Parts: sequence; C-alpha cells; structure tokens
Amino acid sequence: MLLIYCADPLHPRQPDSAYAEEIATAEAVGLAYGLISYEALVDDNDTEAAVRRIPEQSPQAAAVYRGWMLRPEQYARLYNALAARGVLLINDPAAYRHCHYLPEWYPLFEGETPRSVWLHSGNEPSMDEIHQALQPFGARPVIVKDFVKSRKHEWESACYIPSAADGEAVARVVRRFLELQGDDLNEGLVFREFVPLEPLATHAKSGMPLTKEWRVFFLDGAPMLTAEYWETGDYGSVAPTLARFVKLAQRVRSRFFTMDIARQTNGDWTVIELGDGQVAGLPERADVLAFYQALQHGMDNAHHSASST
Repeated sequence: MLLIYCADPLHPRQPDSAYAEEIATAEAVGLAYGLISYEALVDDNDTEAAVRRIPEQSPQAAAVYRGWMLRPEQYARLYNALAARGVLLINDPAAYRHCHYLPEWYPLFEGETPRSVWLHSGNEPSMDEIHQALQPFGARPVIVKDFVKSRKHEWESACYIPSAADGEAVARVVRRFLELQGDDLNEGLVFREFVPLEPLATHAKSGMPLTKEWRVFFLDGAPMLTAEYWETGDYGSVAPTLARFVKLAQRVRSRFFTMDIARQTNGDWTVIELGDGQVAGLPERADVLAFYQALQHGMDNAHHSASST
C-alpha cells in the first residue's frame, strides 16, 4: 500500500507540515508514501504537474490519499492521473462524491440523521426559494451549511437559525454564511433541523457550543477507529455502541469513509455527517498509531482476499 500526502507548497520535496505526525507514524509501521502538489492540482489545474513526483508502479499499487479536501471533479482528475501511473486510490470518484456531498448520502440515512433539504442554487439563491425550501421545518430551529461544510465556529452569525419561520433571521444568517464561504461554497445550501445534543463544553476561541460527538472510520464496512471528536471537554463514561452504525455502514457506497455520530439529549443517537476517509481529519484525541496499524491491516487483508479469488 502507498500513502499519498500533499507536499509543502514552498518545499515540494517535503510533506506539508500539517501531516508530519501522521507521516512519521506511517513510516514507523513500515508504510511508504509519495507527495503530490495540491496547489498544482487545485490552483493551477495542472494535474500532470501535481503527480509528477509519484513513481510509476508495476504491478499496480493500492493507495490511500491523506490530504486536503478536494472538490469531486478535482478528486476525479487526481484519481485518473494516479491510475495512469499504476497507483489506484481506495475510493473511485463516484465513491468520493457519495460521501463528500450530503445530498448524495442523505437519502440512505433518512430517519437516522437530522431532516435536511437543499438548494442547488449557487452563490445567490433567492429568498423566495429559501423560504419555500424551509416550509417542512415550520418554526423549528435549523442550521445552514453547504454540501460539505458549515460555519459552525460562527455559530450565532452564520450557522444557527432559531426559527425557520423567522424570515429576517434566515436572511441574516444565510447572507453571512454565503459571505464567509465566498468562492469556497460547495454546490449550494443545505438546511438541517437542529437536534438537541448532549452538551460537552464551549469552544475556547469561537464560543461555539460543543456536544458529545464521535468520529468513526470505516474500512470495507467494518469500524477501523473510533475517536472523540472534540479535544475539549469531559466525555465521561459515555461511548457509542457501534452495532447499529455498522448496519448503517452497509448502505454506504464507499470502501473508506467516516461517520460522525452524536448522542442526543433524549439518550438516542444520530448520524451527523459522512465523509470520505481520505480527507477526513483525525481528531486530536485519536490514536494515530492505532489508525495506521488498522489501515495497514485492513488493506493487507483486502489485498490477500483479492489475490486468493
């Protein structure tokens, strides 16, 4: 297995320092890695330049990307360029899109995740469109995000709307959200019903209310690693029972993905988000060594299974 990381933009032969701990741990368990230029791929649209430091592999090598988020079309270009060099990323472009964009996975999780609606309306959706989309929520609170990310650290001004029926509040929060996202807006707007979750702490810098959430990495349908999502606060003895979520994971059309889950104030559990496992960050409380050992073990098993069939 080969790992693919992003290079330092100023020192292209060196990895981005944000992944230093991961790379050191990967090397400690005997995993090889290569570097791509994220800037060449995303800013310059020069895919060949992005992958030029990746050696051609023969026979074909299975690979996992561990780097910055990419739009699905950017990921597809990376996937195809690496495949041409004999490097096959674990998730094909369809699998990446499936977990990266909420509207792609949401239909499989209705009833297991907060109710959601969305608009493919770009940077300037009309308020009429927005109010029409919000009708199913009545006067219940909602949050706004795009197809991938929210502005949760600007909770009051650009994320949380106390009542979906309050036109003035909706307009104010949506406009601020769009202003802050700017060119980084992913596809359109998503509105999700606000579900009360068990409180954990208040974020020291942003003042955002933190709740008891966990990130679970899945590899080939099995949970690979579970970690407390937030670095702040006392989770106590509460921990998710994964059996229910393993069943839900069978619906997901991806080999390697994350499922963020949370405990509600009524004691039930809910799925907050899915994400492609390659661009999902490791929470600060995660055991990095356990992550790479599990990844190596799972990929080796998959390789042996494929070789024996």
